[in-house]
Amino acid sequence: MNLCPLAGLFWQRSLLPAFETAEMRALGESLSRDIVRGNPDVKWESIKGLESAKRLLKEAVVMPIKYPKYFTGLLSPWKGILLFGPPGTGKTMLAKAVATECKTTFFNISASSVVSKWRGDSEKLIKVLFDLARHHAPSTIFLDEIDAIISQRGGEGRSEHEASRRLKTELLIQMDGLTRSDELVFVLAATNLPWELDAAMLRRLEKRILVPLPEPEARRAMFEELLPEQHGEKALPYDTLVERSEGYSGSDIRLVCKEAAMQPLRRLMSVLESSLEQLPDNELPKVGPITPDDIEIALKNTRPSAHLHAHRYEKFNTDYGSQILG
Repeated sequence: MNLCPLAGLFWQRSLLPAFETAEMRALGESLSRDIVRGNPDVKWESIKGLESAKRLLKEAVVMPIKYPKYFTGLLSPWKGILLFGPPGTGKTMLAKAVATECKTTFFNISASSVVSKWRGDSEKLIKVLFDLARHHAPSTIFLDEIDAIISQRGGEGRSEHEASRRLKTELLIQMDGLTRSDELVFVLAATNLPWELDAAMLRRLEKRILVPLPEPEARRAMFEELLPEQHGEKALPYDTLVERSEGYSGSDIRLVCKEAAMQPLRRLMSVLESSLEQLPDNELPKVGPITPDDIEIALKNTRPSAHLHAHRYEKFNTDYGSQILG
């Protein structure tokens, strides 16, 4: 299944626009590899919690593509959206949900896609990227870890290479071009370090959406999905898991569940390893159930990785973030 809504039209239309030089065409071909052509198949419902972030994203990207009639003039769509928050909270998952829902051409771009060792190529890659996105509009450019591309320029104690400055300037120019055009090209950026971003880039990322650590209800939903009830076995202590996972990200919760699931497998492995007889695959015993003691061990062995800067994200959100009021 293709990501583009009109798959036939996508292929009938030439894959690359008419570039001025063979060099630009070669850069365009290299960037075309970053077009996600398969459906990421991430539904909004599969992302637990984050209701405020999902609502803001739908309003900023999904609705203008679904109902372009209403988003004109003063209500023209926001062209730059920033997802910020602790690592492992679901920023990339939200971007994939946008790609699934909108069925736009989706460019998955990281710093390695647009940084080149050859002089002058980095800014050319940025220009070619936006030319490609306009050619395949409606399209979404997802810039993951954008702080690696456009951190603050100049300033006290900051030494910056000329090539880095040129790349940042070109990206800012291209972003400005989007806001002045009617083409449905969106830039969706994600970062764990929003305070590192250049002020000029923050201005162009008009919607700034906090993706916070999961609330208790979301944590419970994650635990219930990853560690489902086992028929005929002792109930798992979901209340304890929720209470003791305060400050854990979605990735941390997955690690807790994985560690808990490893405990019965470890017990089985030690039995199998102590046996002198090598059993064939079809005779191997089943892994036992997860017990409350396994949960306790998993919680002790897995520490939260994303809670340290929680206050900085809240302050940045208060100063620059987009809120839903009413």
